Amino acid sequence: MTTILVVEDEPAIALGLRNDLTLEGYSVEVAGDGETASRRATETPFDLILLDVMLPRKDGFAVARDLRRAGLKTPIILLTARAQEAEKVLGLEIGADDYVTKPFSPLELCARIKAVLRRTAGGHPALYRFGAIEVDFERFQTKRAGLAVDLTPLEFKVLATLIQARGRLLSRDQLIGQVWGSGVSITDRVVDNHIMNLRRKLENTPAEPRYLLSMRGLGYRFENPDENLTEL
Repeated sequence: MTTILVVEDEPAIALGLRNDLTLEGYSVEVAGDGETASRRATETPFDLILLDVMLPRKDGFAVARDLRRAGLKTPIILLTARAQEAEKVLGLEIGADDYVTKPFSPLELCARIKAVLRRTAGGHPALYRFGAIEVDFERFQTKRAGLAVDLTPLEFKVLATLIQARGRLLSRDQLIGQVWGSGVSITDRVVDNHIMNLRRKLENTPAEPRYLLSMRGLGYRFENPDENLTEL
């Protein structure tokens, strides 16, 4: 399910956006200020950020600028009541992917979201390699030294989630939300078992992993020391 972070400090507008986007089939999280938005956007691999410009604690321009400087490639659509051309250009120059002026219709917004997601879909490679492992995101297949690796659908989704967030630590709760979804009763032990299975199938030395790393009590992250050499 496509995940969207809605950053809006007006409760009524935030609720309306959440309801409209949920009806469209998106998974939605809401942040009410710029500092919270920056933190959540770097903690969780959202598919798109819907970002109001006029926010408390940090405005939307500053949020977008900081996220881009941090290397985050998540698509950003700015929402604002301002219509000056210079501010639209500023939003795009600091890294926003689109700019929607309030008031807007839900149909227009959803069309913009779909268009941005289509344009930025190439941000993650269709194929990704690390070491002797090749992950095909389009075919949901994994190979090791050219031979198929039998991953369960959940194991593949855990691996894909970690790869797409590579370099960033994901807590067990974040992995549960991304892989199993909200409202599902999954224990930390289930997450740990999936990581252990992935290490057993993919790592040369499962007890001393090179790619699927853990931080005791905090969570997991994926690292590829040869990123610039192996990404296709």
